[in-house]
Amino acid sequence: MALGAVGLNQISPKIWREPLVFEPNRSYWARSQSPPNPPLTENITADVAVIGGGFTGLSSAYYIRTISPRKRVVVLEAKGCGNGASGRNGAMVLTMTDDRYMQLSADPAVDKRIYDLTAQNIQTLLKLSAATGIDCELETNGALQVLNTSEEIKAAQEYVQAARSAGIPVEFWSKQQVAVAIGTTLYEGAFFDPNGGHIHPMKLVQVWKAAAESAGAEIYENTVAANIEEGSEHVLHTVSGFSVRAKSLVLATNAFTPRLGRFRNSIVPVHEYVAITPPLSEQQLAGIGWLKRAPFNDSRTEVIYLGLTRGNRIHIGGGRPSYFFNNGDGGTGDATPHYSQLRRELVRLYPQLEGIEFEAAWSGVVDWSLNEAPSVGRTGKHNNIFYGLGYSGHGVNLTSVFGRVIADLEAGRDEQWKPYPFLNASLDYIPNEPFRWLGAKSGLAWYRLTGS
Repeated sequence: MALGAVGLNQISPKIWREPLVFEPNRSYWARSQSPPNPPLTENITADVAVIGGGFTGLSSAYYIRTISPRKRVVVLEAKGCGNGASGRNGAMVLTMTDDRYMQLSADPAVDKRIYDLTAQNIQTLLKLSAATGIDCELETNGALQVLNTSEEIKAAQEYVQAARSAGIPVEFWSKQQVAVAIGTTLYEGAFFDPNGGHIHPMKLVQVWKAAAESAGAEIYENTVAANIEEGSEHVLHTVSGFSVRAKSLVLATNAFTPRLGRFRNSIVPVHEYVAITPPLSEQQLAGIGWLKRAPFNDSRTEVIYLGLTRGNRIHIGGGRPSYFFNNGDGGTGDATPHYSQLRRELVRLYPQLEGIEFEAAWSGVVDWSLNEAPSVGRTGKHNNIFYGLGYSGHGVNLTSVFGRVIADLEAGRDEQWKPYPFLNASLDYIPNEPFRWLGAKSGLAWYRLTGS
């Protein structure tokens, strides 16, 4: 049986090939998606080819051109820029990496370095937004992780004390402070990061797209890369029949990376669900009492996260995620129970909103690593494939940090990134189908059963 399982794990990628299907972005954020560029219509040669027009790909293109303005940099996006996780997420802008968020490692000095790096990147986003003239609605009112139990309160207090000793300026908030800030008394306390924030994700995509094009990158949309012929010079074959030759390749494809036959055993594409209300009146806002306007998430494994837009809409996401066999897009799945769960949670927090209907609701696939740690680096037979993966919920901010890293690695400037644990980090092994599906379903069922 063991030998049979090993054998099936080895051959299953050939039995079940992942489809090159990319569902359209139906999110509220997608209403601000910029008009698409024309697709690729000829065979071309470039110095760097980037697959993926989201935060990672666009920021990589921008930084590569900034470092090496003579290099021809080409971005291929399967649909429109921001169609994937970059344009469907929960809009929280967080510091740190997920594996070190609210927990220190054995080396607090490294944790401090990562905190500073990610906090400074948020300021970079503000500056780039101003430079492009595109308001991405980035508000740095901080971010909260709200706590449900006395055990979580104790752990948060201990973390804050240790983090502040390491120079990380986070705070512990009492139940009263939380109630004053976000208007609900359901939580026992919170961890507060003053450098976190909230953003309009698709407008941030616009910022990165404009910045990359201003720097000289070429962006082709509605261009699906179907196959990578790896070599000292890669050949990227597109569905339309045209090809791109490039010495360097950047995989900025997030949860879709396994569909290109890469990192299949490193990430799990998990579907998250988000919904948003119509604009709330001033009377409704006053009744809720969300005075701080800071986004927040709870401390459950099946996390719930909320934010308040500049237009006074509340969006809520998370809850029970989904995994579909062979990294499917879930197009035939019924998402109604997920949106019903989000509506119940919203009314539980804010009973004043009883009877409210969502203006829009959507789902999207994100890349999770088993240990919730990210990785950025280089790979391939010729060491000329660059990637960023495993953001695990911290991607709105971390993606463009990794865009900087990728640009430096591509230019041969590795040295400054060597102290960071995410550089060329090995991601925990994830088996192929059907074991991946069985494991994902079992894990989700366990979380549901234990209420964690």
